[in-house]
Amino acid sequence: MGGGRYIGVAERRARLGLRHRLTAAARAPGPVEVADSLVALHGTDPATVHLAVGARLADPSRTVRLTERALYEDRALVRMHGMRHTVFVFPADLTAVVHASTGLTVAARERAALLKHMAAAGAPDAVWLKEVEDATLAALARRGQATAAELAADEPRLKERFVYAAGKRYEGVHTVSTRLLKVLGVEGKVVRGRPLGSWTSSQFRWAVAPAHPELEPAAAQAGLLRRWLAACGPATEADLKWWTGWRVTEVRRALAAIGAEEVALDEGTGRGTGYVAEGDAGPVAEPGQPWAALLPGLDPTAMGWQQRDWYLAPELRPALFDGSGNVGPTVWWNGRVIGGWAQRPDGEIVWRVLDGSGVGREAEAAIAAAAERLRGWVGATRVTPRFRTPLEKELAG
Repeated sequence: MGGGRYIGVAERRARLGLRHRLTAAARAPGPVEVADSLVALHGTDPATVHLAVGARLADPSRTVRLTERALYEDRALVRMHGMRHTVFVFPADLTAVVHASTGLTVAARERAALLKHMAAAGAPDAVWLKEVEDATLAALARRGQATAAELAADEPRLKERFVYAAGKRYEGVHTVSTRLLKVLGVEGKVVRGRPLGSWTSSQFRWAVAPAHPELEPAAAQAGLLRRWLAACGPATEADLKWWTGWRVTEVRRALAAIGAEEVALDEGTGRGTGYVAEGDAGPVAEPGQPWAALLPGLDPTAMGWQQRDWYLAPELRPALFDGSGNVGPTVWWNGRVIGGWAQRPDGEIVWRVLDGSGVGREAEAAIAAAAERLRGWVGATRVTPRFRTPLEKELAG
């Protein structure tokens, strides 16, 4: 039984709509404000970043220009590895926090794995790798931004190849550039720069990571958890462990450090314990007007919690998720997922309601307006999610 004030499903959905800037009144002036409100934007699929921002802007017509300026000119947003070894886009002021709270542990594991795999393949040792690393970072500093191929022209040893998992079913050949740049990314030494193509391209240049202070890991974990609970609370301990990728002992230590408050939540067939940031247990205002939203695959709202029954009915998941647990494009109505959407080859945005309970003409009109709003700023660009789901593939035709 959870302690503290009870926060029901309706109030959780109201918090989601307001704090994730999905209601009309809560929409943001720019992409930095969107990222700050959500803490992080999923960056594994490049299109997700822009689509997630556009869904939350008061004026989405400048989505691409403003987002690219924030990412590649102002550097107010940074694309880097974060929680669960996943690529996200963070507000610049969070890069040091994410690196210390999450990246250091992953980085040590990744470098050790690279050295182990190279040794097993008879490749050069750690001293050799350090020489290549130093030369690569120096070349990147000279160029400003560069692709892996461009860096390999400056440091030919990046082209070296080695066999990974020789003799096993998943045997493969890796290049030093691919593995080393990945390690440097999780170590916070390099970040992804401007893509070679449009905003949907996944062929990124690399850039030297912006300088940031080195923080104490426990303090950084407390800081990250405080930010996330302010945006996404209430959440259960399981939600927090899943989202951060930390050990449960680290989650509990951070909760205690920030003075998180316990609340009671609906969980399964009974009540469970959730947490909110200190001073945030009180009721929130209703969103006012009903709202609809079309959110992209891997949107941070749809992927924000491990336990999702309060906003996504379990019976909808087979149509909306791929086999690895990645959510596809979703249709929202007043804080819950009711269906999915896709873009057809001719650019038309099509959608389908899967859960029609309580959904009438008002919802259908609002969803149609959201689809038209999306098509208005996406224009001639064609967007295919990196992780395709059953309903998205069916709708896209």
